[in-house]
Amino acid sequence: MMKIIKNPTSDDIKSIINELSNDNLVVYPTDTIYGIASNIHSSNAINKVFDVKNRSHEKPLSVCVHDFKQLELVADINHIQRKIAKSLLPGFYTLLFRKKENVSQLLTSNSDIIGVRIPDNRISYLLTKNFPITTTSANISNSMTPNNIPDIIKQLGDDISIYIDNGVIKDNTYSTIIDLTGDKPVIVRKGMCDEDKINKILKMNLYYDD
Repeated sequence: MMKIIKNPTSDDIKSIINELSNDNLVVYPTDTIYGIASNIHSSNAINKVFDVKNRSHEKPLSVCVHDFKQLELVADINHIQRKIAKSLLPGFYTLLFRKKENVSQLLTSNSDIIGVRIPDNRISYLLTKNFPITTTSANISNSMTPNNIPDIIKQLGDDISIYIDNGVIKDNTYSTIIDLTGDKPVIVRKGMCDEDKINKILKMNLYYDD
């Protein structure tokens, strides 16, 4: 039976993390839109995300991590990529890196590239304390992305165990995706971003210092 939680306490967070540990799905707020969380170490949980969204397995899922230590458990990054990441995160960016071998191919659609986020959001931060979680829009694929829990429930219903209600997300804009796997950074999708910061980063070389 689904549950709606507002203003989660520390005990609520423990309960939510336990739900994720048991392969259940949670809708949670980020600094951009509401997302669907699952335990990235569970193939069963990852498949549930694809099923509930009616999402093609050819479309990869990004990952939300707690901090840079956790980021380096899922992605291979060099010192220049790390410098860029630290200038953008936490924040409204998804950065693409080469994935670690232990990361499930289910997440990356059999690619060696993984999208990683550290949202500037307290709840996202607390949920990822024990392990990384998926971060993908809380909607049916190719449908409107709601900015509030009641409308999300209309789409996803009881397939989600817990909805964390943080009110209406006013901006409700996707993150900016930046590919850091080539010689130069490339914007894959432009969403919320700091234009000046992005313009400087796009001029950087990723495998040697200027």
